[in-house]
Amino acid sequence: TMATENRINFWRRKAKLPGRYHKDTKTKLNNLKTKKASSFHEFAHSTSDAWDIGEEEDEESLRSPAPSATPPDLSMQTKVMEMLNHRCDTETSCRPEPPSSDSRHFQEENKELQHLNRKVIRSTSDTQVSSSSGTCVSRSSSQKQLLLCPVHCTKQKQSALPVRPLIPLVARISDQNASGALPMTVREKSRLDKFKLLLASPSTDLEELRKHSWSGIPREVRPTTWRLLSGYLPANRGRRELVLQRKRDEYFAFIEQYYQSRTEEHHRDTYRQIHIDIPRTNPLIPLFQQPTVQEVFERILFIWAIRHPASGYVQGINDLVTPFFVVFLSEFVMEDVENFEMSALPLQTQRNIEADSFWCMSKLLDGIQDNYTFAQPGIQNKVKALEELVSRMDEDVHAHLVRCEVEYLQFAFRWMNNLLMRELPLRCTIRLWDTYQAEAEGFSHFHLFVCAAFLLEWRKQILSMSDFQGLLMLLQNLPTIHWGNEEVGLLLAEAYRLKYMFADAPSHYKR
Repeated sequence: TMATENRINFWRRKAKLPGRYHKDTKTKLNNLKTKKASSFHEFAHSTSDAWDIGEEEDEESLRSPAPSATPPDLSMQTKVMEMLNHRCDTETSCRPEPPSSDSRHFQEENKELQHLNRKVIRSTSDTQVSSSSGTCVSRSSSQKQLLLCPVHCTKQKQSALPVRPLIPLVARISDQNASGALPMTVREKSRLDKFKLLLASPSTDLEELRKHSWSGIPREVRPTTWRLLSGYLPANRGRRELVLQRKRDEYFAFIEQYYQSRTEEHHRDTYRQIHIDIPRTNPLIPLFQQPTVQEVFERILFIWAIRHPASGYVQGINDLVTPFFVVFLSEFVMEDVENFEMSALPLQTQRNIEADSFWCMSKLLDGIQDNYTFAQPGIQNKVKALEELVSRMDEDVHAHLVRCEVEYLQFAFRWMNNLLMRELPLRCTIRLWDTYQAEAEGFSHFHLFVCAAFLLEWRKQILSMSDFQGLLMLLQNLPTIHWGNEEVGLLLAEAYRLKYMFADAPSHYKR
């Protein structure tokens, strides 16, 4: 078809466009099989979002082994096993069982060792290390890997560690790729240096900052970059501290002036709805179940609601605080944000994170407030625009949805109301918002094309289903649990292609 040919030729002609992707990086999606519900009650019960994944499904995904690597040479494994046995015999806390003479048992041990050896830590050191807790480490110039003792040694070490809540994959906030990329490559280091140079200049070039931010912002500079791109901080570096202090003081003046009115009759319903919605915000992440954090969210949402009486508080706005809060908290937490105890931070730091989250969320909502006014006309219009766009870009998918009597409002309303936050893990939302803040009208206009690209991402699965319930369950429970930066990057590249070819040439796909 003409649309397919244009898609292929687009990237050949536009080699320098941002967000370009290559064929060899295209993500392969597994076929999704949904169980047909026998009643509406079962259908409603099975419908959830990205934060309502069942515990059994999460545990199964966490238990599933990584793709098997090419088996190493058997003689090499024998030498490694002998070396480990020799080293571990010198440790009183690490005594591996001797290899069995039975060939089957020996192969099972080799498979077990191979599984452990996949846990690799690259090193530039040629030293040898032996840990005191029973983990045997060997590093050489030819093989720089962390080699572990047999399973019972590892279990002995793990039993001594403090127990932390198990975080399902969907709820992990780490912004590294799901495939487990190295923390910092040469290219990433170069990008980080460019960001630092831009932010350190006396007057930051915001256009240049947006250009670099489109393809993702490094974690170390994301908080400051988000403050600048949202319009909360001025480009002039010398004025930033004064502006921050003034805006933070202004927010807490609002708290002193208005927050006690939450118990008054005309604000009671608003506060009650906020109080109900807060525990539902990211329920799988322990951080957001802490009373201290929930109180922060209550204050932010209540103050915003009474300062914007045209819309007030609407369900879905509570989700929009989350990315800002996590990003500004990450300035003070290097890792394991999901389990971080908010009360461990100094009170002034907590107050700064709260005020910055409020103002940046307010800046975002200023551009999409018609999504939340009476009857939510902004969302209604965007869903209609999405339907029109998809009907022009992929007539087969649109006709199939119409034939199965699936209305766009039934699945796309939440996509617009929550900005896809209920469809994607939080780590993906943060990466998505890097681009939204770099793109002109990112949260309103560009989001429409992201939703179109997101729907067409599941084209094969959509066309394979012919019943209403199965299709709707698929569209309300899309399998993005394993998504990371790579998948979001491909989605944004396709959305940019759609925007470039459709928004800038609205007659291009006229039927």
